[in-house]
Amino acid sequence: MENKEKSQAKTDRITLTADGTLRVPDNPVVPFIEGDGIGPDIWAAAKSVLDAAVGFAYKGRRKIIWSEILAGEKAYRETNEWLPEETLQAIKDHVAAIKGPLTTQVGEGIRSVNVALRQRLDLYACVRPIRYISGVPSPMRHPERVKMVVFRENTEDVYSGIEWEAQTREAEAVIAFLKDSIGVDVAKDSAIGIKPMSQRASRRLVARAIQYALDHDLPSVTLVHKGNIMKYTEGAFMKWGYEVAREMFGDHIVVESDLGPAHDGKAPPGKVVIKDRIADMMFQQVLLRPESYHVIATPNLNGDYLSDALAAQVGGLGMAPGANIGEDCAVFEATHGTAPKYAGTDRANPISLILSGVMMLEYLGWVEAASAIEKAVQKSISEGLVTHDLACRMPVARELRCSEFAQTVIERLST
Repeated sequence: MENKEKSQAKTDRITLTADGTLRVPDNPVVPFIEGDGIGPDIWAAAKSVLDAAVGFAYKGRRKIIWSEILAGEKAYRETNEWLPEETLQAIKDHVAAIKGPLTTQVGEGIRSVNVALRQRLDLYACVRPIRYISGVPSPMRHPERVKMVVFRENTEDVYSGIEWEAQTREAEAVIAFLKDSIGVDVAKDSAIGIKPMSQRASRRLVARAIQYALDHDLPSVTLVHKGNIMKYTEGAFMKWGYEVAREMFGDHIVVESDLGPAHDGKAPPGKVVIKDRIADMMFQQVLLRPESYHVIATPNLNGDYLSDALAAQVGGLGMAPGANIGEDCAVFEATHGTAPKYAGTDRANPISLILSGVMMLEYLGWVEAASAIEKAVQKSISEGLVTHDLACRMPVARELRCSEFAQTVIERLST
């Protein structure tokens, strides 16, 4: 009996072939982290929608077997660890996982569990699709023009966590080294942080972004950087990005600077245009000419700022899904915070986590269920059936609780 159970558990795991192809059984075990603050509320809502959509799309032939794993406050209460090794191993073993928001303290205390999760599992690509859902209140006149996918490098930059508090022994040692060995003066009362940016990490992130554009017939990939100032870190990101574009995708891309008179300024059919923009300029561009940008590849800090700003253009972080993807596994997540003020009140908006679940279904190849959820969410919003954060900004709307919104979406899966 024990051997049979072990065999069944193995059969129900998602696996990766040698060439990186996913093998997804009809009843895969998928780990989940419900999250802190509003996490339990939005996870319960998202889970019910995901289960209903899979049931609707596949008529009982497929089903997700959910397995809870711990991280964040709940993990600390139960195990005295913020990110237990068992959680990391479970994600590795099962390839795909989904999580709610986790608490990150500001200025003191633990380093971010979210960042640790990405670094420990080498989930190097933070993928954030940003698009407008009709009916969502937005500060833009034409939010429908915003349709981009941000690929943010997830493991390096100032998020590497290599920093020292001002006037500590470590900070003073680094300051002394800079002065004595390199001749660089830094104020003695400075806090110090290190910004590593490697060729390997930059190239693989840009390569994934270009491959995504090719797979989805998108016309451009834009490298966003601050290389005019940080010439040897962000400038190198741009340089390495162009290098990998030419080396790996030379027959499928054209560099924007080559679009001269011979091409009348337009890309040849079937080619992806590779271009770059300075980060501060890009913030203007996505407001003034969002239709000109399709896939964005950028270092960690720029990507954090830019993806949140883009989310605001289409209604806010509550509408923004996200995924952290590596070579061996992926974690799909709500992109907003824990909103502890609303914890347990059943008022939070679960759309970010629901749409992150849509991304997970697409990753698994279950596109029918993913499409059904997208259509049902759109229909619910178009009917003005939304949670508090949207209802208070819409001229005509019926405010629903988090759980009620999930039920509304479920009811519209088949309509």
